Amino acid sequence: MSSQQDERRQFFRIDDSLSLGYRQISVDSLPASVERLENELDSDFTVVSSLAAVSQEMMGTLHKIEASRPEIAAYLKSLDKKIDILGRALLAQTTELLSKPTQSVNISATGISFAVDEYIEPGAILELKILLMPSYAGILSFAEVVGCEPVEQDVNKPDKRYQLRTAFAHIRERDRDVLIQHVIQRQGAQLRQAREAQEQMQLEQKE
Repeated sequence: MSSQQDERRQFFRIDDSLSLGYRQISVDSLPASVERLENELDSDFTVVSSLAAVSQEMMGTLHKIEASRPEIAAYLKSLDKKIDILGRALLAQTTELLSKPTQSVNISATGISFAVDEYIEPGAILELKILLMPSYAGILSFAEVVGCEPVEQDVNKPDKRYQLRTAFAHIRERDRDVLIQHVIQRQGAQLRQAREAQEQMQLEQKE
């Protein structure tokens, strides 16, 4: 894939629904936090996304095996599913995000925007835990706040008073790849749903 194509994929943005949590950290603590992340000392939360990244890396090899030895490829796919189930079971024991309701976000491989109940100064650094749905891939990243604007009160979300915009200050490359794949898949699903809805509407108009 060319660098231009890869760059375009990073800037795809979608409206999505997922679980997330955040906490503000000091700028001085960011290097140590990044080192901890890169050394996988917080790997319980990110185990499913790490497995997904490995699966993506294996995909080309698996396609080659599937062409010549389909029974072996089927066996490897079954093993991959079993490992994924174990990863989700571990995730369920180590994060509170699974019990939290999902929330609306706007997300890309370069940042995420979501509603919050507090004003956070631009330039602040956040530790972000993002749980993608329906894959349950957990991504731990660090983001810089680039904007925090008041929003009109929503009767369904009275505690969400600001729209927070962030840019990833650090995200592992393999997590970024998982996020890019998620965005592309969700974008494709949304386009299919819109097309099917339009086709259904056209059919109803003809009747």
